[in-house]
Amino acid sequence: MCGRYRLSRRKQIIAEHFDAAPFDDDWEPRYNIAPSQPVPIIRQTNSTRELSLMRWGLIPSWATDPSIGFKTINARAETITTTASFRDPFRSQRCLIPADGFYEWVQSRKNKQPYCFEVGDGEIFAFAGLWDRWTAPQGKQIESCTIITTMANSHLADIHDRMPVILPSGAYASWLNPAMRDTRVALGWLVPYAGAMRRYPVSTRINQVQNDDEECARPAEPEAPPQGSLFA
Repeated sequence: MCGRYRLSRRKQIIAEHFDAAPFDDDWEPRYNIAPSQPVPIIRQTNSTRELSLMRWGLIPSWATDPSIGFKTINARAETITTTASFRDPFRSQRCLIPADGFYEWVQSRKNKQPYCFEVGDGEIFAFAGLWDRWTAPQGKQIESCTIITTMANSHLADIHDRMPVILPSGAYASWLNPAMRDTRVALGWLVPYAGAMRRYPVSTRINQVQNDDEECARPAEPEAPPQGSLFA
């Protein structure tokens, strides 16, 4: 599961890092991104990469009720080719979802201790994502996205049994190419991240969605040691 993450870079840095054309809307560094909020994604149209804002929580094009997006913030890699909400976008509507950290929680007897996970020394990276476009009966369109998850690697396994798929930069071109419809190739990228990572406890301020500042991501003394996963 991936239910909160961080993207503390400015729009220009994100666009330059992924060699994408930026969107016109403003984007301020975020430290506590939550489902249903607008998030930057990178997709490709023909040979052009573009940075767009989309709602986090995929609303399938065939949906009758947009509230389905609250149940589709993540897509399991193991069932992505058979789940109705994801199988069509997986063929040609893949995207990158930039981040520079994500959070998971440990349940103790008294509280839930959040941990921040980073790649390398806190560098920017990309989750494997999917996107879709839904049209309301009145004609309004909503573009939305989901983050793909897989089994946890050794950095997360004692806290959570799953993690977001973090793509190596060498996979970006193939992953984004809408003409690349060989799902066997795409499935090959949906594995636990094997590169360097680090983790550290952060303040329980992150538990409240309205808290969204640098303090949310600063190291803090853990209120309880890891004792198991919060999620089943």
